[in-house]
Amino acid sequence: MQDIIFRKSCDASKHTTGGAPPAINETNKSNALLFCLLPDFLKVQLFIPLETEGNSNLTVLNISMTNPRQIAFIALRDVHKGAYADVALDRVLQKVNLSDSDRRLVTELVYGSVRRQRTLDTLIDQLGKKKFHQQPKDLRTILNLGLYQLCYQERIPASAAVNTTVQLAKENGFSGLTGFVNGLLRQYIRLVEKEQGSRRAGGAGGDKKENSPFSTSSPLSPHLPLQLPENPVERLGILHSFPDWIIQVWLDQIGFAETEKLCEWMNQTPTIDLRINPLCTDIETVEAALQSAGILVRRIPYLPQALRLIGSTGPIQNLPGFSEGWWSVQDSSAQLVSHLLDPQPGELAIDVCAAPGGKTTHIAELMGDKGKIWACDRTPSRLRKLQQNAERLNLQSIQVCTGDSRNLPQFYNTADRVLVDAPCSGLGTLHRHADARWRQTPESVQELSILQKELVSHTSNFVKSGGVLVYATCTLHPAENEDALAAFLAENPNWQIEPPRTDSPYSAYSTPQGWLKVWPHRQNMDGFFMVRLRKTNDSA
Repeated sequence: MQDIIFRKSCDASKHTTGGAPPAINETNKSNALLFCLLPDFLKVQLFIPLETEGNSNLTVLNISMTNPRQIAFIALRDVHKGAYADVALDRVLQKVNLSDSDRRLVTELVYGSVRRQRTLDTLIDQLGKKKFHQQPKDLRTILNLGLYQLCYQERIPASAAVNTTVQLAKENGFSGLTGFVNGLLRQYIRLVEKEQGSRRAGGAGGDKKENSPFSTSSPLSPHLPLQLPENPVERLGILHSFPDWIIQVWLDQIGFAETEKLCEWMNQTPTIDLRINPLCTDIETVEAALQSAGILVRRIPYLPQALRLIGSTGPIQNLPGFSEGWWSVQDSSAQLVSHLLDPQPGELAIDVCAAPGGKTTHIAELMGDKGKIWACDRTPSRLRKLQQNAERLNLQSIQVCTGDSRNLPQFYNTADRVLVDAPCSGLGTLHRHADARWRQTPESVQELSILQKELVSHTSNFVKSGGVLVYATCTLHPAENEDALAAFLAENPNWQIEPPRTDSPYSAYSTPQGWLKVWPHRQNMDGFFMVRLRKTNDSA
């Protein structure tokens, strides 16, 4: 349970990667704490240095190394030894001097290979004489890198993918197996060409690789030469590279067709959304400044402070307005949470799972920085990060409280509004965390659901009579959302769901039951669950 709670506390999207993670020692913890603010793909751009001495899970790098595939291989080897993908990748990128294009290639190869691991392993099973688990781990990593380029990187010529993978095998102790590596990859190419030829001959047309969606209507995918099982759970799990249990959770809620769309969405490159700080600027000013710097942006419906960055941006801290506190990085669905809370100037609000502070600082902005906001978290170092964020944004109304929010009786009956942005499995943000789908398990979800129920039960006592509590997660698992809410309401009849008004812009995300649920493939933002509750009278 401790490992689960810790890992959640290090991710800005409030997800945890429990299950059977590697052992977390003190060095791992200090490394991971440096990644509190941003998702995987953005941490790489920030070039955050890591202290990794003494971590036996990480490989020593030669700083003169410039081969992006070799660097990706080293990072993946560390991941397979138990390191988190974001930690392993950032560490190797800190130790080498690469061009921006090579850094992007390393990032894509590492995160892509981890994300598509099940599909790639299944290809090895079907192309090779030995199953993937019978291959040496390092050889399997090399094969995954080669297959990932052939399957998903249309800009990389097939010949380059094969030749560089063979060279990678040669340089990493598999000189005697270069023929096997070459043969397996070229067998994949032949099968793809054969399938494409059959489709052309059959009148199905010769779709380009980037325009050929995965098929679920035939045992053989027209995009990948995979023999797929008829079972829909296994079929989608292999084709889109998710554990069967996650597929089942989504199938039970939205059916086959939408689950496939959700899987596809979760495998795409994450976007970067900004939240404009209205206390020191406006969205028009930030929009103009970014466009003047050559950054394309797009506004997001219903969210007055949100801008989405389009395309490559470079290091995020170099963008106009960062040091001036004009904006914060926060996904659009996470911005919805504080709007649902609707804090007012002069009120007292408590964010019970506050660090690293994205929603805390948003609450302060919405209150005009007038009133008081208590930001509670168990970890002092993470609260210091929150204070740094508040200082950059020039916010004065935030005070911090170190401690477990399940045991803070000094806040009983004091708050006008309470936000419980609970630790969760993060099934709504799997695209931002490449290895999260493999670390989470049904057992960890069960443990988290217990924690979530305890948190909302205890912190509901913080709210005054007539006050508001918002419960939110970035997961799409009913046990952590609807079931947790139902359990709380059953035990606390003095609380009621307060749906958004029909004239509210946020009613677009509302369900008939009164809570908000964001499905990424429908709304094109991170998956979230949130519900606004009002305390109808004192429970005392």
